Amino acid sequence: MIHVRGLSKKFGEVEAVRGVDLDVSGGEIVGFLGPNGAGKTTTLRMLTTLLRPTSGAATVAGCDLFADPAGVRRRIGYVAQGAMLSPFSVVGRELELQARLQGLGRTEARERVAELLAELDLTGIDHRTPVSLSGGQKRRVDIATGLLHRPALVFLDEPTTGLDPQSRANMWDHVRRLRERHGMTVFLTTHYLEEADALCDRVLIIDHGRIVTSGTPGELKSRHDAETLDDVFLAVTGRELREEPREKEAS
Repeated sequence: MIHVRGLSKKFGEVEAVRGVDLDVSGGEIVGFLGPNGAGKTTTLRMLTTLLRPTSGAATVAGCDLFADPAGVRRRIGYVAQGAMLSPFSVVGRELELQARLQGLGRTEARERVAELLAELDLTGIDHRTPVSLSGGQKRRVDIATGLLHRPALVFLDEPTTGLDPQSRANMWDHVRRLRERHGMTVFLTTHYLEEADALCDRVLIIDHGRIVTSGTPGELKSRHDAETLDDVFLAVTGRELREEPREKEAS
């Protein structure tokens, strides 16, 4: 689903990403971890066509990242860290508009929105505004926005940041079901190492613009004689993956 070789990005004289190689198979849930400034966000932005690479080769969802970025965009879903909808829009109406912009007909758009709201335990919120929703509901609406066109591959950028532990675990269940029900491939970034351990089939750790280690959570802990992914992260980067305090929201 993702095949990358030698992907690099320079900003002037600064080489933010240095020859990244990675592969993601269909149906995997892969976690992408890295400390601030490691190149994680830059890599994600390149893979989602938001930033053009300086060099390298990549195929994403069957399309060449350099030659056919529009094809990549048609085949992927992307859920950013920030809210996907205006806080005062009507959820159902805004999702239908987004679906129409993705090429769905009026009836198909309405049916697709109802289907996603039910699948993400959001039935009944279509007449509400995002500002009236809980943190967990807002993030599930964001995910619905990224899934309207039924992508085979979805990128989730820190999908549970700011949520309380119960809401975070609930979100993990929804992400697992995306794969179980639809065979969807999920590539996610996270600051929660316990999230990567519980949710991801494989973990990639990037530091100083390069992938420094990868494997299943179990393999990484065994390889580095570690009890947790926190210990693995410290061993390979020399740093702890710390998150700045954020306000926690209930589900």
